Amino acid sequence: MPVKYLYRLLTVCMLMHVHSLYATIWQVQPNGAIRSVREAINRAKPGDTIVVAPGTYREQTITVNKPLYLKGNGFPVLDGERKYEILAIRSDNVVVEGFAVQHSGYSSYNDIAGIRIYNARNVIVRNNKLFDTFFGIYSQHAVHCTISGNELQSKAVTELNSANGIHCWKSDSMHILNNVITGHRDGIYFEFVTNSLIENNRSYNNVRYGLHFMFSHADSYIGNTFQNNGAGVAVMFSKKVTMLRNQFRENWGPAAYGILLKEISDSRIEGNHFYRNTAAIYMEGTTRIQVTRNVFDNNGWAVKVQASCSENNFSENNFTGNTFDVATNGSLVLNTFNGNYWDKYEGYDLDRNGTGDVPYRPVSLYSMIAERNPSTMMLFRSFMVTLLDKSEKIIPGITPVDLKDDTPKMKPYKPH
Repeated sequence: MPVKYLYRLLTVCMLMHVHSLYATIWQVQPNGAIRSVREAINRAKPGDTIVVAPGTYREQTITVNKPLYLKGNGFPVLDGERKYEILAIRSDNVVVEGFAVQHSGYSSYNDIAGIRIYNARNVIVRNNKLFDTFFGIYSQHAVHCTISGNELQSKAVTELNSANGIHCWKSDSMHILNNVITGHRDGIYFEFVTNSLIENNRSYNNVRYGLHFMFSHADSYIGNTFQNNGAGVAVMFSKKVTMLRNQFRENWGPAAYGILLKEISDSRIEGNHFYRNTAAIYMEGTTRIQVTRNVFDNNGWAVKVQASCSENNFSENNFTGNTFDVATNGSLVLNTFNGNYWDKYEGYDLDRNGTGDVPYRPVSLYSMIAERNPSTMMLFRSFMVTLLDKSEKIIPGITPVDLKDDTPKMKPYKPH
């Protein structure tokens, strides 16, 4: 951790400790002296704690405008009655924990959320349950905030009438950790977000993407699971994105991908597992992407590399059980494949060094035909197609001559 951030953290901790000696704990109960969360916030001073007892609290947009710790016991319900934004955080150094947040308002022109962070720093939203919200947790112009351990469930059916689970806009140094998101348009959405971490989340059964990046640089997503979404992850118009040890599973559909990469550069995809996706990775307009030590297993297409891609490197990956390993729509080869394991490789290793003695050409003739004429897939299992593919590998005529792995491995790599 840089010294300036460590100093800042220590200073904040010292101030919080000193203030806690004089802090007041306010109790909110349905039948108590204080019956509304808003009243407790109005009475509280910066640094106080508000403890909310079980019950249902129907209040029109609760605004937190000072540094407070809001703690729910037994998941008290904050109900927006399908009309309002439920909790609006407009102060630095706020913690919100242990609430059930439900039934926010819906709007086609306002970004109404269950919990929203406005222009604030050092906010923590953790261990809450959100149900039937438009946007779930929304941050705008937020810095050094943590969203962790939350469960977000909504009822999205179409993209037009739904919104995102965790939505971050023009934010920096965010930490999105250990959340479970389902039933939204996008599970997690980043737009103009920098220097942030998305780790150990599960995003499934969302209408569009499990995770969606737009114009977001120097971010990392690590150890997440994206399953049964319209598509797994879309990374667009971004650079310096690190993608490590994620699971992309069963993202099926006519336009479904494990990862869709569009106009991104200088990024890394390493140690991920792609299982049963229509296309594991689709690349368009990408440059200088390192794709290393991934497992591509039982996908329709393992990798689709468009002709607009250049200087991407695929190395030490395992390709097993895919219908097509690599597909492309161009003949000019500006990307490299080296040292991968291909289960369709039929070469030999006379010197027994673990590397095949003849190159492997992963683009099949039939994959190029199917790319241009999808209806030809009905002939995929025919003997004639197999014969054409084998002939093309011996004497390439249509497939890109230079798209090959000169050092194919004879045995699959063991995952780290």
